[in-house]
Amino acid sequence: MIERQTIVYDGPGGPFEGVAAFDPAWGEARPGVMIVPNVLGEKEQDRVVAERLAALGYVGFVADTYGQGKRTTRESPDPALYMNQLNADRALLRDRLHAGVAAMKALPQVDAAQTAAIGYCFGGKSVIDLARSGGVLGVVAFHGIFDPPGYDYSKPIAAKLLICHGWDDPLAPPAAVTALAAELTEAGADWQLHGYGHAGHAFTDASVKPGMRPGFGYDANADRRSWQAMRDFLGELFA
Repeated sequence: MIERQTIVYDGPGGPFEGVAAFDPAWGEARPGVMIVPNVLGEKEQDRVVAERLAALGYVGFVADTYGQGKRTTRESPDPALYMNQLNADRALLRDRLHAGVAAMKALPQVDAAQTAAIGYCFGGKSVIDLARSGGVLGVVAFHGIFDPPGYDYSKPIAAKLLICHGWDDPLAPPAAVTALAAELTEAGADWQLHGYGHAGHAFTDASVKPGMRPGFGYDANADRRSWQAMRDFLGELFA
């Protein structure tokens, strides 16, 4: 049976509070997959993803990039408050991501040599930054944002990348997609891009109803196909 465990860990500007999901009956350490949440921060939606990963045989670990107790909702006066602070300091975001990876690798259920990260929206941007800076074997970005971090990073990029992108996403138009492809190619990365036609931003989020905002909305086909692509990617990564 899958269980959840709250993990409080240190990092720059911390403490931070994440959640791990795993089966306590496992007799050996398993690969760990860190989940980086969207603009709102760590929440139930992300914990469910961690459980889904645990059902696949991985330890799911929801990272906290904002800090313990720092969360927003769509009804908050400024839902993007904490995200904007990290967008303005991508080096701090990088360091907090690495604190999350270290916390995940320290879990007794995790094989520290076999780790990856996935992220949604702002979390997609975050895991691409993590790939740029190292620390995991591979990353998967779901409807991420592609602007470069503004600091130098070591090349070649060692982490493998899967970019799952809704082609109609107004936050990542075709020019941003091709710019990311050029950057990753120049950096020597092993990357792949899955573009989903007629899908926009937040295509995995069933709470974002199509039409709520132009270019945003859940897309069942893109959600299903991107999850399967992630499963294939992780299976190859950890083989």
